[in-house]
Amino acid sequence: MKRFTSLLLLLTALLSASCNRTPKPLDPASAEAVRVQLNILRDTVAASWSEMLASDDAKLRDTRQLLRELTAQPGPDRAQLAQLQYANDRLPGRRYNQLTMAESARIDAYDAAQDSLLQVVYRLALPADREPSPMVKELTARIQAADADLIAYRVHYDQAVTRFNDYLVEHASELQQLGGAYATLEPLPRFTIGK
Repeated sequence: MKRFTSLLLLLTALLSASCNRTPKPLDPASAEAVRVQLNILRDTVAASWSEMLASDDAKLRDTRQLLRELTAQPGPDRAQLAQLQYANDRLPGRRYNQLTMAESARIDAYDAAQDSLLQVVYRLALPADREPSPMVKELTARIQAADADLIAYRVHYDQAVTRFNDYLVEHASELQQLGGAYATLEPLPRFTIGK
């Protein structure tokens, strides 16, 4: 038993000694450090984009649910609600992506289509002559909040892209050394015009 305990203590000491080794720090000027930092910046851009799309997708789902709620209430024209539902369902296909957003007209077209749809939906959901149901009020408030948050999401995305693009320019020679996909990376488009 003493032998087993001694072996167990020795094994524990060896394992803890091997686990406590500090990794060798990367030279910040090395191509490997540039690769690591660039991957972090790329992940930040992707996370910002995903967060913005998730908000927009939630707004589209809430709009779809709001239109269903309005269909169940007396008053609104069913044919008009069906047309609005059709327009809402088509919006994701009209949405820009990280590459097509380089054409600002595509962003403008999507924003205009969504804005005009929402203005009509708001007028139907919150009429002056009757009190909307609590669910209609809640869905409308969520859609309006998501719509108001859009600018903040775009600013956050642009900040991440600016850092990524600046890093590409600053470390172009190291990226060429890395070769492969790193050597051919291009700056990403932003929502704002300029730098």
